[in-house]
Amino acid sequence: MIMQLTFRQPVPGDAAYCFNIETSAYEGDEAATLEKIATRIAEYPEGFLILEAEGRIVGFINSGCAFDVVMSDEEFKELIGHDPAAANVVIMSVVVDPAEQGKGYSKLLMTEFIRRMTEMGKKTIHLMCRDHHVALYEKMGYRYIKPSASDHGGKPWHEMMMDL
Repeated sequence: MIMQLTFRQPVPGDAAYCFNIETSAYEGDEAATLEKIATRIAEYPEGFLILEAEGRIVGFINSGCAFDVVMSDEEFKELIGHDPAAANVVIMSVVVDPAEQGKGYSKLLMTEFIRRMTEMGKKTIHLMCRDHHVALYEKMGYRYIKPSASDHGGKPWHEMMMDL
């Protein structure tokens, strides 16, 4: 059986479902709040990509844009300082429902996200990840920048970047 996969931008009604996936996939207070997810959907749907399998959300990526990227800026996670005209994309979440992990969805999401950001004329994509995801993002074409100054969730993070 061939699985029907669809990419789309979010609508406001997706916030609660995305929040449930986010809180099930991230540890402790690493997950974005429902309010932050709703803000990202409302203010920058172009930078929010949803993957559906058979009509059900299985994962998403959300982001904002900045002229000067400061990965440890906590206010930016609420899109304070976000400018859709900026050439630098900052990913805030890459999430796949834990029940759907191991099916290649994160790579599909990232490939489509990169394609869309390239089409929009963006120049770089930045993200932070935990130790165990550094190699995964390197395989996707990101390069390691440095350990992050962020203490989000009380754990160490690493800054990664991709030139488009």
